[in-house]
Amino acid sequence: MEMSVAGQKESIYGTTLSGLRECMQEWRQPAYRAAQVLEWLYAKRVEGFAQMSSLPAALRAALEERFEFATLEPVRVLGSEDTTRKYLFRLGDGALIETVLIPASPALYGETSDRRTLCVSTQVGCAYGCKFCASGLDGWSRNLSAGEIVGQIVRVEKLSGERVSNLVFMGMGEPLANFKNLQPALEILNAPWGVEIGARRITISTSGLAPQIRLLAELPMQVRLAVSLHGATDLVREQIMPVNKKYPLAQLLEACEYFAQRRKQRITFEYILIRGVNDRVEDAAALVEVARRVEAKVNCIPYNTVEGLEWERPEEAQQDAFMAVLKRGGTAATLRREKGHDIAAACGQLRRQTQVERGQGPA
Repeated sequence: MEMSVAGQKESIYGTTLSGLRECMQEWRQPAYRAAQVLEWLYAKRVEGFAQMSSLPAALRAALEERFEFATLEPVRVLGSEDTTRKYLFRLGDGALIETVLIPASPALYGETSDRRTLCVSTQVGCAYGCKFCASGLDGWSRNLSAGEIVGQIVRVEKLSGERVSNLVFMGMGEPLANFKNLQPALEILNAPWGVEIGARRITISTSGLAPQIRLLAELPMQVRLAVSLHGATDLVREQIMPVNKKYPLAQLLEACEYFAQRRKQRITFEYILIRGVNDRVEDAAALVEVARRVEAKVNCIPYNTVEGLEWERPEEAQQDAFMAVLKRGGTAATLRREKGHDIAAACGQLRRQTQVERGQGPA
């Protein structure tokens, strides 16, 4: 179990079925009470132990003493013209994180699709310093607890009134650098006694932590892997991805091959197109070769402008030329002209903007 960052109590949202069963044993309660607690929490979505009316009063008191709900406080909520919504949450210690709710694209999933994807954060800030990203501009503060990770899904569903169908761990931070808390959060999010989101509807994104990719491959649940590649050669990738110096492309691709062989599922390479940096036809040709090696699919995303950074998105004609090379090379690839551009939906932008407005960070 985990301790709350804000106080001395444990977060109920970071507690697993096995953890609660240990509590029941300690409190001399029947083991089935653990499942009852989780039913109240995730099926009925109560927000206080007093509402768990099927539990004995003594048990409710024990839960109150040990745990807290620690719901995330919404500081700002922005909605774009395409209904993408960005939530800025304040945690118990005052830190700010971002979570983005992305609706289905009719072009991809049909007009009646009820697909709702939530982009989840795993850290306050980021230590990996990808050159195009706003999340790492003010550095790394701390890891999120499992309860803070799970709490994002619970809170957004409450605020939006919509059920989240898919999760992508592509928000603030490097998920695999917080593997200790990511693992129990995934169990809670996937389990039938928890949030109950299918493992194949959960995607973990990484900047390229090769050893942790191998650890992820060993987990029993079939979560998907997306790698923030952004460069198909060491020369290009090192310009924008400092992690490449520690885990060069060859080492990263070996880990990806291991994951793909263990899981028998296709990896996605995320590739942000940055004007004059990685958007040339020769970059596309190199990407074809890298993707072919691990039979990966490629998701190309034109750069989302971040105030304070020099990068620019390529013209649409250049984007199309890049995609044409991938298509000729037989690479499964999509071009996502992203949602939420009008609300600064790229990781870390809203948090940074809010800190600047309040005099809490550099302009």
